[in-house]
Amino acid sequence: MSQTLDQAVAVAGYYPALASSVLKGAIGAESVRAHFVHAETTFDDREVRRHMTVLVITDTRLLRVHMDDGAGHSGEGAHEASATVETAFLTRISNMAMTHVVHHPENFREGDGPSELVLAVGWGIHSRIELEPATCGDENCDADHGYTGGITGDDTLVRVSAIADGIDSVHALERFAATLQQAIGAPA
Repeated sequence: MSQTLDQAVAVAGYYPALASSVLKGAIGAESVRAHFVHAETTFDDREVRRHMTVLVITDTRLLRVHMDDGAGHSGEGAHEASATVETAFLTRISNMAMTHVVHHPENFREGDGPSELVLAVGWGIHSRIELEPATCGDENCDADHGYTGGITGDDTLVRVSAIADGIDSVHALERFAATLQQAIGAPA
């Protein structure tokens, strides 16, 4: 694992020993070409939850490691964290999109950076199936017509903003996306 990736995980501060262990296992003997680490905290009515997403480009793969807080399965309410590793061969990435959000676009000048960036990568790892009972259109019909629905691909998505994450994080995601575009053969 590259030293800069190890440092970025340590700076994020979200269980760095666990994150490094999972990343080292996922990366294996490959070299790290680029990485992006995004730690975020979410708040709801009753709890604070931390998340961390790490994207890594190797010579052959794009890795996504996502870590979450958990409440624990024991009756004692012990804390736990889960880490999920998703892997896609670079040749299997079907698309990527980068959305640039600019606050006050009337003031935008050449060379200014975006206020927010959203990176979406289509890689076909997960799909969501939504089903509902099929009907024939007759309101009085009570026959079983089976089900209808659709399959939607769940792309990986990362969003950063200068306000919440800092302008350095926005620039880091821009650099990561440029490397990913080159790695999958998309025009820069």
